[in-house]
Amino acid sequence: MRQEFLIALGSNMVTEGGNRVETLGSAIRMLNAHAGRVTRVSRFFSTPCFPVGAGPDYVNACIALESDVESLELIKKLHEIEELHGRERPHRWASRTLDLDLIAAGNAVLPDAQTLNHWMHLPLEDQMKSTPDGLILPHPRLHQRAFVLVPLMDIAPGWFHPALRRHVTQMLQDLPPEDLAEILPL
Repeated sequence: MRQEFLIALGSNMVTEGGNRVETLGSAIRMLNAHAGRVTRVSRFFSTPCFPVGAGPDYVNACIALESDVESLELIKKLHEIEELHGRERPHRWASRTLDLDLIAAGNAVLPDAQTLNHWMHLPLEDQMKSTPDGLILPHPRLHQRAFVLVPLMDIAPGWFHPALRRHVTQMLQDLPPEDLAEILPL
C-alpha cells in the first residue's frame, strides 16, 4: 500500500563524500532511488546542535517520500543510507555524519497511543538514558523541536499530528520564539 512518509534529515559532520549540505543532497538522491519517490524537499537550515554543546551545528531538512514499503522496512533503508555516509552510533545524541529520522507515516500511531504518550512525556534526563525498543510514530518529540518543525513547515504545513491533534503550523506557534530564531535558512 502506497503511503506518504515524512523524514527529517540532519548532519553536523563532514564526510568523505562532502560537507553537510552535500551529504544531505546525497541522502535525498539515495532515498529517491532506493526507498520510494521523494515528492517534496524543504529548504536546508542551519540549526544549533542538540543537546547544546554536544558538537558542531547541524544542517537540517525534511522530505516527503511516497513508498510502498512498510515503516519497519523503511527504517532499515534509512539506517543503510546512514551507514553508507559513515554514521556511527557511539552514544545517544552523538555528532552525526547523517541522521535520517522517520517522523511520520501518514496518520499512523505506532505501536499504540499509550506507548507514544509515554515517550512524548518522558523527561529529558530519562530520554538521555533510554531508547525505545521499537519504532514509535509520530516521532515522540517532533512537536518540541524547531529544527524539525521549521523544515516540516516547508513541505507539510497542514500535516495533522494524530495524537496531539495539532497541525504543524500550530505546533510551531507553541515553541518559544527564541528557539525559532535559531533556525536559519541556508
